[in-house]
Amino acid sequence: MSEGQGMQPSGVWALKPLAEMSAAEFHDWRTLLETRTGLVINEGRQVFLQTNLSARMRELGIDDYTSYYRQVVEGPRGAVEWSKLLDHLTIQETRFFRHRPSFDLLDRYLRERLERQGMPSAWSLWSVGCSTGEEPYSLAIAAAEVLHDSPWPEHFGVTGTDISLSALSRAREAHYDLRRLEPMGDERRERYFDRRGDGRYEISAELAARVCCARLNVLELSKAPMSGMDVIFCQNLLIYFRRWRRREILNRLAERLAPGGLLVVGVGEVAGWQHPDLVPVADEQVLAFTRRGNTRV
Repeated sequence: MSEGQGMQPSGVWALKPLAEMSAAEFHDWRTLLETRTGLVINEGRQVFLQTNLSARMRELGIDDYTSYYRQVVEGPRGAVEWSKLLDHLTIQETRFFRHRPSFDLLDRYLRERLERQGMPSAWSLWSVGCSTGEEPYSLAIAAAEVLHDSPWPEHFGVTGTDISLSALSRAREAHYDLRRLEPMGDERRERYFDRRGDGRYEISAELAARVCCARLNVLELSKAPMSGMDVIFCQNLLIYFRRWRRREILNRLAERLAPGGLLVVGVGEVAGWQHPDLVPVADEQVLAFTRRGNTRV
């Protein structure tokens, strides 16, 4: 998770909190965050919390944490402010094809599935915690590559979900600098991106049409409309939750997989989790599972 930064009048990044947070204030804020989002801020991340709260408080001209807390939790305006605060706390640093072994596994899985089953229906892929869009567009590129020479080059759709409205806005804009694209190589960049006048790269219209990004709090997965998903990626998200909640989230995601579907989780994000309908994938570099059914990796 990247740490939000406020701007001082001199133009220097203001990384220093406004003031030291009291134990009572820290308790109130961390409880609020965990209750509403599931995110856990332990004592070692108090400075992170202070810094990001301070960045938003400076924008509002508020200089104490208690006053800002009341503004966030009270009335209709509090709901609006809460949404804006989340943008300071939850936007993550990411890039295309993050963790290459996961995408190598995805490529093998999709190619074997296509060879065995053909294309009885369009593939549905889901990026949980999609941040600014790099992962869902990476999933779209991976699917497009597999289907490129098939009779069904556009028979797939990708859904990206995140709690941050600001991140989702950037995902929908789909403009990225070259540094974010480096992991994919020149050939894919030329095939799936258009270079803009400002030197940034924009997802091609054809690929963007296959990707939809929407707001979703992972604590509300029971309300999510997604079901029968062929692929679910949930990487670099669970580390921010308590162990019991990680398992709860994974159980919900498992329910959303189609028979034979693939669930990919960040390596080291959960240990000892099992689900009666899922089979672990035999790959030491990736933490992944398939749902019992006809498709196997």
